[in-house]
Amino acid sequence: MSFIVAIDGPSGTGKGTITKQIAKEMKLTNIDTGATYRCVALAALRKQIPLEEKQRIIDLVDTLSIDMKQEKGNLMIFLNGEDVSKEIRSKEVTSFVPQVSAIKEVRLKMVDLQRKMANGKDVIMEGRDITTYVFPKADVKIYLDATAEERAKRRYKQNKEKGIEMSYEEVKESIEKRDKADQEREMGALTIAPDAVVIDTTNLTIRQVKQKVKKIIQKKQKEIKIKERAYRERPNTKWKLWEQKVIKAFMGALYRLFYRVEIRGEENVAKEGPLIICANHINYLDAAAIVIFTKRKVRFIAKEDLYRIRPLSWLGHIFDVIPVNRGTQDIESMKKCVKALKNGEVLGIFPEGTRKGIARGGKAKTGAAYMALRTGTKVVPVGIAGSFKLFTKVIVTYGKPIDYTEYTSKSPEKETLEKVANEIMEQIIMLTNQGSSCIITKEKNNIS
Repeated sequence: MSFIVAIDGPSGTGKGTITKQIAKEMKLTNIDTGATYRCVALAALRKQIPLEEKQRIIDLVDTLSIDMKQEKGNLMIFLNGEDVSKEIRSKEVTSFVPQVSAIKEVRLKMVDLQRKMANGKDVIMEGRDITTYVFPKADVKIYLDATAEERAKRRYKQNKEKGIEMSYEEVKESIEKRDKADQEREMGALTIAPDAVVIDTTNLTIRQVKQKVKKIIQKKQKEIKIKERAYRERPNTKWKLWEQKVIKAFMGALYRLFYRVEIRGEENVAKEGPLIICANHINYLDAAAIVIFTKRKVRFIAKEDLYRIRPLSWLGHIFDVIPVNRGTQDIESMKKCVKALKNGEVLGIFPEGTRKGIARGGKAKTGAAYMALRTGTKVVPVGIAGSFKLFTKVIVTYGKPIDYTEYTSKSPEKETLEKVANEIMEQIIMLTNQGSSCIITKEKNNIS
């Protein structure tokens, strides 16, 4: 599995320098995509192929072998085994690159090459359309920008250090022409990806830009590790099953110690077969009530952030909590849910999606309805009533199973999903109100 860092931006924004330094410090493979196009331009110039003969340039690409290697901290570019690191930065190549890279067929071949170079590696790439075309699903997308004047100063200084003779005015004119050509390309135009982080480097040092980029990458790497931990299931060993039993008993004892718990309608939970338990969500402890007092094992669906907290992550793996990335179509989470139901397990879902969702005017989420209709699984509504203040009454009421097989479909319509979701929520509210009424009545009797 690859980890892709994609950096876009116009010429002279520091992409190359930043990429090289970060590749070295964070042990990422540096693939200079711009250099691949420069290699094609250099090869075409050497063979004196005019731009008008596009097909010859397209065919030329298939004869080229492009390789990149890190040597003493520097990225070396090899064309057919020859080190061309300096030559591809010449004035002639720089002027010819925009026209060569604008050829659609050349870009297609080079994009294929770049993707192959990144396959199975942790890489960092910089170019003009890496975030938008080459790797539109890159893990990290960054767009570096700077004024044309500042970029010209940087490139002019860079050229002098490399012994390339170009005046500041020539460099600035070249950059402005390159910007215009890159932005007007029919394919692979220079643009900012909607989900890219934009960093203006005009008044920043290389070190400052590098630190900003590193923080973005490190944050993403941390998120990926958390996600991997969240979606990794712990095998059902004897030790794990013992842990489930002991923790459930211990938490049950604590629950009954701090709350006067009353369970109603337990007979509505079938002893076997798939079920979806849907409850109201009023407190952090209501999920624990369902897990503890339902005789069968309940696998709750919870937001992925749960696994950011070590103790909760540990409990999540013990009780096989299924993580979900809320606000997105989490395909992996849905697959786990469907698999659990096909295996005859019990899923726990809060249709409100968040604590006190309905009370805040939110709509019932359609996740439970989708699972019920797609798999033909019955839904058991649950109403939880109580203030969850210490030593107060908490009533958990299991309603009768609801069968939605008449609507069963692998791709339920939106209207049907919303209808079923609302019906489930209505049952939950009714059961909750019954429990609340009972608590109020008992409190009045106690007072009198």
